Amino acid sequence: MFDRLKELEEKGLLRDLKLLRQDGVYIEYKGKTYLNLSSNDYLGISGIREFQREFLDSLDVNQFIMGALSSRLLTGNSICTGNFENYLSGLYGRECLAYNSGYHANAGILPAIAEKSDLIVADKFVHASIIDGIKLCPCEMKRYKHNDYNDLERILEQSAGKYKSVYIVTESIFSMDGDTADLERLVELKEKYRAKLYVDEAHAFGVAGESGLGCAYHKQLVNRIEYIICTLGKAGASEGAFVVCDFATKQWLINRSRTLIFTTAAPPVNILWSHFIIKKIVEMKKEREHLQLITKRLRDKLAGYNITGDSHIIPIITGENDKCISLARKMQSKGIWVMPVRYPSVPAGQARIRLSLTAAMSNEQTDMVYESILA
Repeated sequence: MFDRLKELEEKGLLRDLKLLRQDGVYIEYKGKTYLNLSSNDYLGISGIREFQREFLDSLDVNQFIMGALSSRLLTGNSICTGNFENYLSGLYGRECLAYNSGYHANAGILPAIAEKSDLIVADKFVHASIIDGIKLCPCEMKRYKHNDYNDLERILEQSAGKYKSVYIVTESIFSMDGDTADLERLVELKEKYRAKLYVDEAHAFGVAGESGLGCAYHKQLVNRIEYIICTLGKAGASEGAFVVCDFATKQWLINRSRTLIFTTAAPPVNILWSHFIIKKIVEMKKEREHLQLITKRLRDKLAGYNITGDSHIIPIITGENDKCISLARKMQSKGIWVMPVRYPSVPAGQARIRLSLTAAMSNEQTDMVYESILA
């Protein structure tokens, strides 16, 4: 094991856990304060003390206990969870089922619905949690080139009639490249070839659209996409996830999704916070507009660099690990907290600095980020 750790260190791939203190857009590490560009707190909710105080003041400790204490199929399915799922269903106009995390959702839904006679066709850049879920499926899997719908159609055309069901799997906003899938095109293809579409909205929920309910909702495609997964631990500043689906799928997942069945349910207090905060999120139009403005501002300034995407996630591609580590250290020395993103989080030779903007940042702070790269 030590030899393998040494090998990781020599390749510049060794990671460690850092003890950090977060406070809004700032982070404190070893007595120094940094502007945090590595957070998924896209709406800046974690630093809104008014929300926290309002939530805590609203709690009636006689109505719930702190822990769920068992799985949802035993005694862990609280009234809080049922109310939360009903609220979500009201927003999306479809059934919703809550999971303990986005990882639980992605690792548990696909293995529950896919059969041996099926095919999964996934974008090459889907998140690791989706890949882990696909690996647990009994069926064949193929990958199409990132956001290349001609390549996807080629695979679908070749596969037509050979499988019982075909599942197309994508993210809406991709976590490491910051670009956006063409959901209208994906829906056209899945309907043309009678496939089913699975969309992970982890980095779009809270951010995309006037109400922040994700790209599928914004484009009025909720009823044409079979599985929409929304994560609460990013813009939602909470934990957990939920899937938007039809009634039969929800019942099937309750009976067959192992990451739902064989884990202790989320504590009711966490569910109550998620319920509370989503009510706030749908009203945070100004924050979403500000996030778009500072995103454009920084992307325009970085136009001469190798950046990708079109969202609030801005990757600066450095290529080699040593260049990435060097840039991260330079930016950290200027008070900007970024971390080098290397293989296996991204393909080998495509190391990058991933800038995650949040609505709590000012124009001046995003200018500081750009200046730290120039220094």
